[in-house]
Amino acid sequence: MDDTTKEDGSGSSRKPVRKEKRSYIFRKWTWIDVMKASSVGTVHLLCILAPFNFKWEALLFGVILAMMSALSITFSYHRNLAHRSFKLPKWLEYSFAYSALFALQGHPIDWAPDKSGPALHRFHHQFTDSDRDPHSPIEGFWFSHVFWIFDSSYIREKGVGGTITYHGTGIVNSACHIWGSRAWNTKDTSRNIWWLGPFTMGESWHNNHHAFETSARYGLEWYQVDLSWYLISFFQALGLATDVKLPSEAQKRKLAFAR
Repeated sequence: MDDTTKEDGSGSSRKPVRKEKRSYIFRKWTWIDVMKASSVGTVHLLCILAPFNFKWEALLFGVILAMMSALSITFSYHRNLAHRSFKLPKWLEYSFAYSALFALQGHPIDWAPDKSGPALHRFHHQFTDSDRDPHSPIEGFWFSHVFWIFDSSYIREKGVGGTITYHGTGIVNSACHIWGSRAWNTKDTSRNIWWLGPFTMGESWHNNHHAFETSARYGLEWYQVDLSWYLISFFQALGLATDVKLPSEAQKRKLAFAR
């Protein structure tokens, strides 16, 4: 809980008011909330049943689908649509955007900012660690990890967020604001978790991302594994990815901690 201070008419401060965390279980659920919770619950239930119907072909397919959908989320939804870190020809942009639908994390339109305002992920950067952050870590680990998805009354204007892909995205929202290292003075709780780099397609270099949110590259050092950046670099070499944004040395100096 946070303390907030209110003032009376004379301008003097009154006793701090305790601010309760938002309730995301015991509250009024809309039919949209129920549908989203059912979708997430269903994929987890299917994972529980999977060992009783085990086939190596099915396991291989599941792992490939998880990797492809995770890559599509970070490459397309996050870096291309939400942050406009690089440009692609429309046929290639649409191909990756609609392949990301398999991740069950919303429609491409939910992630792409338009004239009406920023998309859901932009709110996370604009209001990081505040009660307007759609998956604020101050609300607790499990809220920032998954439960925020089910509260459409709170995130109606921000959009909505396979099991492995759900938790791959969720762990960046939750763990990468709690544990890990900080390379840049971002004034928020974002952190880098090196061992998650290969599993999140480079998304776990989260402090790097918050420092330079429009950068197409999150693993800024050669040893920071960033699979999405490798794919972007491949398309850039082919001349298909253009206007690829990277942080300048001046920007790095500005946000670097004093050595």
